[in-house]
Amino acid sequence: MRNSLLILFSFLLIMPLVNAQSEPAMSQVIDQALSRAESQSLLLAKTMEEIPDALPRTVDKEGKLVTSNSAWWCSGFFPGTLWYLYENSGNKELEKYAWMFTNRINKEQYNKGTHDLGFMLYCSYGNALRITGVDSCKQVLLNGAASLSSRFNGKVGCIQSWGRSSKWQFPVIIDNMMNLEFLMWAAKASGDNRFRDIAVTHANTTISNHFRTDYSSYHVVSYVPETGKVEVKCTHQGYSDESAWARGQVWGLYGFGMMYRETRDKRYLDQAKHIAAFLMNHPNMPADKIPYWDFNAPDIPNALRDASAAAIMASSLIELSQFVEEPLKQNYLAFAESQLRTLASPQYLAETGTNGCFILKHGVGHLPGNSEVDVPLTYGDYYFVEALLRYRKLVLHR
Repeated sequence: MRNSLLILFSFLLIMPLVNAQSEPAMSQVIDQALSRAESQSLLLAKTMEEIPDALPRTVDKEGKLVTSNSAWWCSGFFPGTLWYLYENSGNKELEKYAWMFTNRINKEQYNKGTHDLGFMLYCSYGNALRITGVDSCKQVLLNGAASLSSRFNGKVGCIQSWGRSSKWQFPVIIDNMMNLEFLMWAAKASGDNRFRDIAVTHANTTISNHFRTDYSSYHVVSYVPETGKVEVKCTHQGYSDESAWARGQVWGLYGFGMMYRETRDKRYLDQAKHIAAFLMNHPNMPADKIPYWDFNAPDIPNALRDASAAAIMASSLIELSQFVEEPLKQNYLAFAESQLRTLASPQYLAETGTNGCFILKHGVGHLPGNSEVDVPLTYGDYYFVEALLRYRKLVLHR
């Protein structure tokens, strides 16, 4: 009996060591994932090179490439991914294609019909300017920031997302938090504090009206433009008006973490921490940390996962970890590491030459609209690469 207990005790001591040894180091996970991302992105760039004025979007149900023009809200993500990968490896071929696809978006600097100019221009021209220092990018960005600012309504205190319809007069979506970094940059680059004032006012209005008591977020809040009064709170891409659409939750997490970084206003840090707690502790968060497309989807645990939501969340948590004390810092990093390990596994990371040459599989764009369901998404790829680079710089110091 005593020998049996000794054997069992020894087994329990050894097993954690075996598991730790069988799991590759994060440095290896990140290096392999970035190498795969580079090979996939170069293949996609070469495919797209001969399609004038187009940018990659996703694949259809038959696995065929779907492209977009520059006005599509995701147009900046592929060039942005190329810039990140060029920054990582220094591969001049990546730089060539990054410029090629960035320049295909040039005319959008004057587009006043969309709120997504942060995604479109700051991910592309913003990274180009940061990495290369080419001064001509600055004016493109400042023109774009002016175009984005034209959608701000002082009565409402927000930048308008979409146009008026039978459903709403002045819709504002939680995704719009992601475009505020563009305006914060523009304020510093131009010296014009109006850009900053718009971003701060939008963020404050969003805190006031977009969140429930548990810190989950509505997707859409619409206002009466003449008075600023809230007229409706609902969803467009989530399961229901009162559900927690996964990508919407992580847009908020990322946006308020970023606003704290830019302003050091504790209100934004507190908001980001509350959103993180809602997500990390949610009973419907799967063990592998890749969220279902909506935390209230009726077919959980068989509901589709959204790799893009996981990538955005991982990148958010890595940045947020820099602004909090222990043990929260390690909790955020451990959660993000788990997400990155899963995304870098064969279940989600595409083999070279497959998946339309996109990086991640299993994104969910707009399930209620039956659009981009269980397919690669350029924003999933962008934030996955960003998260890998952030983790390596912050944790591995490389």
